[in-house]
Amino acid sequence: MSFTRVAPLLFLTTACIPAPEAEQAPPPPRTEVVQPVRASPAPTPTSTPVPSPPRPAVFTFAGELEQGGWIRGTVPNGTAKAMLGEEELAFDGEGRFFAAFDRDSPKTMRLIARLTDGRTIDSPLTVAPRAWDIEHVNVARRPRGSNAAFMRRRQPELDAIWNARLAETGARGWQQDFIWPVSGRISGRFGAQRIYRGEPGSYHSGIDISTGTSGTPYVAPADGVVVLAEDDFSLEGKLLIIDHGQGLNSAFLHSSRLYVGKGDRVTQGQHIGDIGSSGRATGPHLHWSLKWRNARLDPLLFTGPMR
Repeated sequence: MSFTRVAPLLFLTTACIPAPEAEQAPPPPRTEVVQPVRASPAPTPTSTPVPSPPRPAVFTFAGELEQGGWIRGTVPNGTAKAMLGEEELAFDGEGRFFAAFDRDSPKTMRLIARLTDGRTIDSPLTVAPRAWDIEHVNVARRPRGSNAAFMRRRQPELDAIWNARLAETGARGWQQDFIWPVSGRISGRFGAQRIYRGEPGSYHSGIDISTGTSGTPYVAPADGVVVLAEDDFSLEGKLLIIDHGQGLNSAFLHSSRLYVGKGDRVTQGQHIGDIGSSGRATGPHLHWSLKWRNARLDPLLFTGPMR
C-alpha cells in the first residue's frame, strides 16, 4: 500500500515568497526504427587471434525468414533486453541469440531491443508465408474426446513433455548447422493438414522419415542434453527429447530402442536411438519435431534437402 504525505498547514508572513521554477521533464526515450542486417559469412580463422570488433547498434541475423523457420543473430550493442514480438530473447555475453517463427506466424514480426542508454531499436521482419499441403475432404471430422481412464494415463505424460521442454541446460547445439538424424523417404511433411467439410484438423507437427524397416539407427542432429527419455508413452511410444539450448529442442517419437537417458549430453552425429513403431504408429518411421518455446518449426528448414 502506498501513502501520500501531506505537508502541514503553514501560516505565511506578509512577505512575498517567489514560487520555485518548475523542473523540466526529461525527454521521453527515443524509439529508432532500424532495419536488421543479414550477417556476413564468418571470416576464415587465422593462427593469430584477432580481437572481435564492437557490435553495431543494429540487429544482425542469418537464417530462414519464413513460417516454420528460424534466425540466429546478435542484438545491438548495449542491449539490456530484446524481444521477438511478445517473446523475450535470451542472448549470451557476445550478444548472440536464437529465435524462430511458428508454422502460423504472421507476415510481420518485430525485433525490439531496449538499450541501457534508454533508446529502443525497433527492427521489422517480413516472414514469408508457406503454401502448406492442405487436403480438403468431404467427410465430417470425427468427434475428439478422451475417456477418463485414458486421461489418467495421458495427463502425466503431457505434463512431463511440457516440463521437459521448459528445461534450460546451457546446451549450445542451437549454434550448429543441423544434420539429418537418418536418411530415408519423407513419408509425412511438416505443416500438412486436412480440412473436414470446412473444419480444420490438427496439422502435422514434425517430419516423418521411413527407411522401410524397424531398427534403423538415428543420430542427434545437433549437440544437446537429454531432458526426457521414456519407454512407453501412450501416443509417442519410446520418446526422446533433446534440449539444444536457447529454448530450442528436438523430439523423436516411435523408437524401437533408446541409447541415451535423461541428463546425458549428446553430440551431433551420436547414435541415440533406433527407428520403430512404438506408441500410436501405423508402421516403422521416425517422427522428428522441433520447437522453439511454443513455436513449432519445420526441420527441413534446419537441414536443407536430404542428399
